[in-house]
Amino acid sequence: MSKPWWSGLDLRVLRQVRGVLRRRGLELTLVEERPSECAAFAPLSSDAPAGPGLAVLGAELSAPERGLVEIMLGEAAIDVAAVLRDRDAHPAGALAWGTEPPGRRTSYRGIIGGAPLMQDLYALLDRVAPSDSTVLIQGENGTGKELVARAIHEGSERRDRKFVVTNCSAFNDNLLDSELFGHKRGAFTGAVTDKPGLFEAAHLGTFFLDEIGDMSPALQVKVLRVLQEGTFHRVGDTEMRQVDVRILAATNKDLRAMVAAGQFREDLFYRIHVINVVVPPLRDRRDDIPLLIEHFLARHRRVRPKRLSPECAARMLAYPWPGNVRELENEIERLVVLAGDEPTIGTDLLSPRIRQWTPSDGGDADAHPDSLPAAVEALERRMIAAAMRRHRGNKTRAAEELKVSRRNLIRLVQKYQLE
Repeated sequence: MSKPWWSGLDLRVLRQVRGVLRRRGLELTLVEERPSECAAFAPLSSDAPAGPGLAVLGAELSAPERGLVEIMLGEAAIDVAAVLRDRDAHPAGALAWGTEPPGRRTSYRGIIGGAPLMQDLYALLDRVAPSDSTVLIQGENGTGKELVARAIHEGSERRDRKFVVTNCSAFNDNLLDSELFGHKRGAFTGAVTDKPGLFEAAHLGTFFLDEIGDMSPALQVKVLRVLQEGTFHRVGDTEMRQVDVRILAATNKDLRAMVAAGQFREDLFYRIHVINVVVPPLRDRRDDIPLLIEHFLARHRRVRPKRLSPECAARMLAYPWPGNVRELENEIERLVVLAGDEPTIGTDLLSPRIRQWTPSDGGDADAHPDSLPAAVEALERRMIAAAMRRHRGNKTRAAEELKVSRRNLIRLVQKYQLE
């Protein structure tokens, strides 16, 4: 009988992985490309995420189990790749370090994910990016709407021009007006010189208006004019200016409901709603969690090489991530910093909301509160978390549903670490 491909490789992590798999009757295989069937997989090179790698074929593996195996494989793949690079020939034959096979992508111009919903998103972006159409990007906070906007810009004919970003919720009405359209000297106190706005800065490029749902009706009129005619006035100026800008807008709000409530102009809504792109929340693409964990850990490997313990990985895979990819990224950075010189990150370093989270019929709460105050807190936490999910993080609407003040809700959200 011929020796297996890993014979002779003195790899501690690889042996540990094989031991875990053997108890489940599963085998570890070196493959030339990411398997198309159900499998746990880790590439040998971050430059070829669907190229040669380690795979465990197992249709009986649940998504959390598959994710846990992938995290262990990721650590082993680093060691295997180092050994293979030192050999004259690959033990499994000539390996193709090429591009991703057609039909399944695990990344797209800086966006990380390989779940079916992400494949649909990538296919839509392929069609949308080369056009010059206005695009409305919708999704919860932390899903990566700006990354999607950048990907559209990079795939467009304007890729060599500026990509300008502003957050409409970061300014009051007057400041946002000046930020977008610029102002004339003397237009208001402090306007000591003429100042061009961001629309002028984005001329011939792409302008990304984030959180457009927070824009006042008065500014909505001015943006509509730019969209329709490409013209505007600086604040305090009478000169008509013209720009050629592709506008991408994003929001985490229900703009249709805002139109019905008279809070958002219907004509502007239909003008920015030419093409609608929805970015899925992380809970709807849980298979991407191991991929994202590996991606964020890789950022720190040169300075602080780390890996998650199996228990820590399992906790992170089970957690619902209401803050989506941004919450996951922040948690990984926090873990790397707190781990210091330790190579393995354990569950003790996880944020309390993740370490203490347990699934239950009603949501995330303590499974067995042992006192009346604990039971009340568990119910309160469960109800707030559910309301925040239903309203996509909108505290005003969640507070209205729960019949508490917005200030009180903010306090409770901080208390229970729900964002």
